[in-house]
Amino acid sequence: MKLHYKPGACSMAAHITLNEIGAPFDLDKTDTEAGKTESGGEFRAISPNGYVPALVTPGGDIITENPAVLQFLADQAPDTGLAPMNGTLERTRLQEVLNFVSSELHKTFAPFFSGADLDLDTRAKYEANVARRVDHIESSLSDDRPYLLGEAFSVADAYAFVVLNWTNFVGIDLAPWPKTQAYVTRVAARPTVVKTMVTEGLVAEEQVA
Repeated sequence: MKLHYKPGACSMAAHITLNEIGAPFDLDKTDTEAGKTESGGEFRAISPNGYVPALVTPGGDIITENPAVLQFLADQAPDTGLAPMNGTLERTRLQEVLNFVSSELHKTFAPFFSGADLDLDTRAKYEANVARRVDHIESSLSDDRPYLLGEAFSVADAYAFVVLNWTNFVGIDLAPWPKTQAYVTRVAARPTVVKTMVTEGLVAEEQVA
């Protein structure tokens, strides 16, 4: 498999999942603004929407959109427990969380990465949008479960961690949400997550040695 990714972007969730399932894969870093892959390809010829992730399967098919990519990867290694079995209520709960992260939490960070200067009032409005979605994550963790679906790490956690970790880059403090803050710290310590972040250049190898 090959993953087209951008360091630190939402494609990192797929990168974490690939490390979790232990399948062989290649990475192709992608400049989404220029529309070029590190290997020299035109990215829109691979993914017409122009954004990551884009996963090329062993058969040459291309899958886009995080919820689809993550579930496909999890199903390649069902013994890992990264996704409940298809057709179960538990799988539907996974899809609920993936869709919430994708359509609600993820999108609230877009203004912070737009390149526009945000005045104090505008920034406060966008921070409030993020806060409402983090409130939901905090509520989901209110019973002290370690992960969003319960006791087991899933692809929903890979995606939620990546998005919540963006708070470090946009200057939002997770301290008002202690369970969420502890959750992000817990996921960040997983060996597969550490490996992914080192590979994508988000942390230096000597920081985690």
